[in-house]
Amino acid sequence: MSKHTAATWLGALVGGLRRWPSWFWCLEARLKGVQFDGRALFLGRPLISVAKGGRIQLGDGVQVNSAVRANPLACPQPSVLRAMGPGAELVLGRQVGLSATVLCAARRIEVGEGTIFGAGAMVIDNDFHMPEGEWGWNNDCQAKARPIRIGRGVFIGARAIVLKGVTIGDRAVIGAGAVVACDVAAGHIAVGNPAQSMPRRDATTAADSGSLGV
Repeated sequence: MSKHTAATWLGALVGGLRRWPSWFWCLEARLKGVQFDGRALFLGRPLISVAKGGRIQLGDGVQVNSAVRANPLACPQPSVLRAMGPGAELVLGRQVGLSATVLCAARRIEVGEGTIFGAGAMVIDNDFHMPEGEWGWNNDCQAKARPIRIGRGVFIGARAIVLKGVTIGDRAVIGAGAVVACDVAAGHIAVGNPAQSMPRRDATTAADSGSLGV
């Protein structure tokens, strides 16, 4: 046990030092137009863009991990937060946690209080490109965008993908690597590609009582 003491202490020190630049990344986000409803913690520099007329709003206690060592699985890339056009909204509630997470809103993405995202998860409310003409592509990401709503206390597993138009109820769990194209009810778990959902055994009683309602 004593052999690990110095390494553990050093790791804790480095972890503390990693928090210091957070104020600078938060300042950069403010200058880009991000609205803060309290304090946020940025571990590493995220990629953020707010289109003219768009809005990104972060609730109190939001944590955005982008540094490689900020997550036990490591962060293979920075977190990405984008409001992609006029009227686009990305709204994160209190205590939401992101790790190398991609959130791209062309219409609206709303995430409820206490929801956390595993490393590399993606939430995208649009198709980015649409076929145009014989071989061309239309880059109007807002044309067929559909809003996404993720409830409170949800866990989105590592490298899961949530697609446009999806609603995920409170206390649902999305398994690692799942591709979610349909709604997931409160207190359910969704796994696979395409994701199939079923009630969580540990949530059945609570869901029946209504405490896990959307």
